[in-house]
Amino acid sequence: MPSNTTASSAEKPVRRRGRRGRLIVLALALALVAGVGGGAYWGVSTVRASFPQTTGTIKLKGLTAPVDVKRDASGIPQLYASTDEDLFRAQGYVHAQDRFWEMDVRRHVTAGRLSEMFGAGQVETDAFLRTLGWHRVAQQEFDEKLSPATKKYLQAYADGVNAYLAGRDNSDLSLEYVALGLTNDYKPEKWTPVDSVAWLKAMAWDLRGNMQDEIDRSLMTSRLSEQQIEQLYPEYPYDLHQPVVTAGAVDDDAEKWDPEGEPSSGSSGSSGSSGSSSLDGGTAGSGLGAGSGTGQGAQTQLSGLSDVLDRVPALLGPNGNGIGSNSWVVSGKYTTTDKPLLANDPHLAPQLPSLWAQMGLHCRAVSEKCSFDVAGYTFSGMPGVVIGHNQDIAWGFTNLGADVTDLYLEKVSQAGWTSGSRVKPFKVREETIKVAGGGSKKITVRETDHGPLISDRSAELERVGERAPVRTPAPDRGNGFGVALRWTALDPGNSMDAVFKLNRAKDFQGFRAAAKDFDVPSQNLIYADVKGNIGYQAPGRIPVRAEGFDGSMPTPGWNPTSGWEGYIPFDELPYEYNPKRGYIVTANQAVVDAEKYPYLITKDYGYGSRSQRINDLIELKIKDGGKISTDDMRTMQMDNQSEIAKLLTPHLLKIDVSDPYVREAQKLLEGWDYSQEPDSGAAAYFNAVWRHVLKLAFGNKLPKELRMRGECLNVRPADSTGPVDDLNALVRECGQRDSDSAQPDGGDRWYEVVRGLIDDEDSEWWQAPKTRKDVATTTRDELLARAMKDARWELTAELGKDVGSWSWGRLHQLTLKNQTLGTEGPGVLQRMLNRGPWNLGGGEAAVNATGWNAAGGYDVIWVPSMRMVVNVGEWDKSRWINLTGASGHAYSAHYTDQTDKWAKGELLAWAYSDKAVEAATEDTLALRP
Repeated sequence: MPSNTTASSAEKPVRRRGRRGRLIVLALALALVAGVGGGAYWGVSTVRASFPQTTGTIKLKGLTAPVDVKRDASGIPQLYASTDEDLFRAQGYVHAQDRFWEMDVRRHVTAGRLSEMFGAGQVETDAFLRTLGWHRVAQQEFDEKLSPATKKYLQAYADGVNAYLAGRDNSDLSLEYVALGLTNDYKPEKWTPVDSVAWLKAMAWDLRGNMQDEIDRSLMTSRLSEQQIEQLYPEYPYDLHQPVVTAGAVDDDAEKWDPEGEPSSGSSGSSGSSGSSSLDGGTAGSGLGAGSGTGQGAQTQLSGLSDVLDRVPALLGPNGNGIGSNSWVVSGKYTTTDKPLLANDPHLAPQLPSLWAQMGLHCRAVSEKCSFDVAGYTFSGMPGVVIGHNQDIAWGFTNLGADVTDLYLEKVSQAGWTSGSRVKPFKVREETIKVAGGGSKKITVRETDHGPLISDRSAELERVGERAPVRTPAPDRGNGFGVALRWTALDPGNSMDAVFKLNRAKDFQGFRAAAKDFDVPSQNLIYADVKGNIGYQAPGRIPVRAEGFDGSMPTPGWNPTSGWEGYIPFDELPYEYNPKRGYIVTANQAVVDAEKYPYLITKDYGYGSRSQRINDLIELKIKDGGKISTDDMRTMQMDNQSEIAKLLTPHLLKIDVSDPYVREAQKLLEGWDYSQEPDSGAAAYFNAVWRHVLKLAFGNKLPKELRMRGECLNVRPADSTGPVDDLNALVRECGQRDSDSAQPDGGDRWYEVVRGLIDDEDSEWWQAPKTRKDVATTTRDELLARAMKDARWELTAELGKDVGSWSWGRLHQLTLKNQTLGTEGPGVLQRMLNRGPWNLGGGEAAVNATGWNAAGGYDVIWVPSMRMVVNVGEWDKSRWINLTGASGHAYSAHYTDQTDKWAKGELLAWAYSDKAVEAATEDTLALRP
């Protein structure tokens, strides 16, 4: 691109190609793009056409004064402007330079318009997303909720994006558009402020809480009794894993949280909402596998709902036990810098490019007309900085895990839905889904007072709850109940205001004021400032449920008193400020002891393995006057220890193993320190054993709707109570769940399940039926021995016969995939867009949280999506890393240039001051009015 380009120049003619023989033509053309045959020159020019200009001068329409974009050796941009609007206009332009394909796909996700880009295969996903109505809610937020200043910033950002798009053909935007253009006449439309707001809905969906647990518990009732289900969802272990907030209480008289307060005798963790679910968990049978009486129809419909939910995370990443984060902050009293140190690494599905884009947003002189001097991690497609620091404070996020979703069973008819003795009319709207290649599909969205009827999106879901047992009188089921979704993110809020308030906050009071507007997603917010203060705030719109309802199972919508009664007042949400212990850890554990807090936040927190390990590491370091350094914080982020290995390995070593090949593998565990390093053979074997323990003890006893798709077993019929060793009584059933969300996933909930059973050697959970190859197990040690044998032969097939050659990293691999054409496109395109694999250490519920699903395999399915260690007050000594790189362009030098360092646990220097940024700058782009 020439060095003096006008961003608003006339558009070039759009190329159009025929659609005949689409896949064949696409594969052949992409072979040419890749340089096969005689297409090498065209391939190079096509690839480079979309690379951004990073030096010279560009005229940017709408600027009131010059803006400089300074990029370091990693391509990370730092923007310098003289007004707020100029700053965000430039941010929109630069985001579009680096990541517009990603931005465009994201807005089509949030608007339910993927079919316009990718064709008929996305119609069902679009229909579900239209039913949720993210973009509609975002429009309401923009129209009715957001402040005038926020609207100005959003518009300036959109103007910057559109200035970049003006005059550019698809080939000038990214390689993906070239590929898409071979089958689709798609042309990106202008960016709007609502496109930016809607992305927060997608992130809220990714971090929505316990919806999957609610579905899974319901599905379990076909095979397990209420007592057995309770065993698989144990209470939070407060005696082992401390909550985020360890002191304080709600002051009933003042109606606010008092960090120094003592809980009143009436605190119960419920506020009238900790009672049991309105759905009957079933009647205990005569052993595992005894049916609870829940009808097969209900199971099929809930399974269908789970499938629909899986299709959305396929674009955003899996939602499950591992989706969380680590963050902690240590007071200067215990640091080598004498100022706070703050660490954060959010755990999300691996994406290429990474969800995050590193950036600095600087006003040349902070004033009323230009009020930002902030740096950190941004979302491409959205103005502002999401996680980072300004000149006064630093902050980090982790998923709070609040239960902000409920599924409501609805008695529906042509006339409406039943509420008490009335039939209330639906709220109805029509949606038209346009499909690439021509044609469209119209859908009707129906809503009750509880939310949209998501069961309308699947024929299977029309009879949800067909025979689900209920404790209270229910209307006639007819053809079955519908399912409505109540979710806080479907109500307009002010979260976008919160982003800008947080970016400009100067102290804890300003930080809390920003948190008050952070409605969704509900996140733990940690804090540190240059004066040495540290803090924590639990924000978010968290529902207060009616008496007798706890959100753990679907709720009867026909009961007019079953709805939400409001939200926990912000002033009564827990927070801490300079706690006596001198540090704060948030890693998705319980926020506060449920027995000491008057409101129910959730019954499905993470179980605290990571958080307690971080607490223990900090305590170990500061014991006897020790101090924590920036590098110590980085080392803690890479801690690979396995809590379940520490619990289970001593029992495995006591097993008398007669098979010499299994004994070879068992010996790997002798002297092992439970650390899951990439080159560890012991970690490889233990995790394989853990996978088989879970399968034998629990997975094979779950209904097919929870087991991995294609995994077929001979199991007892759901309504049978015959003996487990009667092979003739078994039927063939195959799993139906996506591998990333199948159960048992092996997360720290399962740690607690096993912890509760480990001393009960004769528990019925240790029973496993005989097969054609194995005798039945009846005790713990018999099942552990069988799991050890199965693991030995699985790893022999995967890694070879020689146990000395085994390593965890060879099993536990990360492959980075472009979330669209990199997963669905032809093989040649996937090879062009995807990268990897990388052999990783860490694992499920380790601090180095490289998650894997034990039901599905060992591949890494979620990761620390970035890591940062902020050196408060000495900002230029802070460190950061991204999962991939700054660029979304497949052959850019900055596509995955940070990934090798990320995999090794290394961090990059993070320049912030003018002097440090100038010293790190390699390219400067001048944006001029």
